[in-house]
Amino acid sequence: MTSVEEPVRPGGRGRDAARTRAEILDVATQEFARAGFDGARVDEIAARTRTTKRMIYYYFGGKEQLFTAVLERAYGAIRDAERRLDVEHLDPVAAIRRLAELTFDHHERHPDLVRLVSIENIHGAEHIAASRKLGRIGAPALDVIRRILAAGREAGLFTADVDAIDLHAMISSFCFFRVANRHTFGTLFGRDLLDPAQREHYRTMLGDMVIAYLTAERAAG
Repeated sequence: MTSVEEPVRPGGRGRDAARTRAEILDVATQEFARAGFDGARVDEIAARTRTTKRMIYYYFGGKEQLFTAVLERAYGAIRDAERRLDVEHLDPVAAIRRLAELTFDHHERHPDLVRLVSIENIHGAEHIAASRKLGRIGAPALDVIRRILAAGREAGLFTADVDAIDLHAMISSFCFFRVANRHTFGTLFGRDLLDPAQREHYRTMLGDMVIAYLTAERAAG
């Protein structure tokens, strides 16, 4: 690929490159979330930024790599939020509820993440599988969940022998469904899952479901 010269300002090349990449990723996130991977156009992304299609290829290499970078940033944001979560001072019940609330809040504030994940599932997670960065990001929430579960069992609060990944899936599925299925659910049942008046109801409901699952006695198999 032909080299593309970046705009040069004294002492500012790094800042300019970072700003340009961030702007491209902002617009690309919106475009991929709106039109899907197949429907999104790099020409449209370039037209909505202060750059060119050629410059986008300079920074990212192509449409596939740009979409992967969008996914990496979207997943990185929620992983960063999980890393910053401070629940060490809370009892296990309050701690797991706080983790559920964090996931609830993040999905609500980032509907583009939900759409991007839906799109990536249509493509069999091929971009995630090809991303070395996503493999290194890990899932900080799982480490937090494991510590909370261990503390809850030790304190005699959690009677269920729950797998951390299963619990993570339980929390994420409720949060994801609420955003992803808003329109279909609302049309079928006449209830807007994102109605601000019902927000605290659903937020509390999620925590109640998780706690009930963790404290329920299991019938012997």
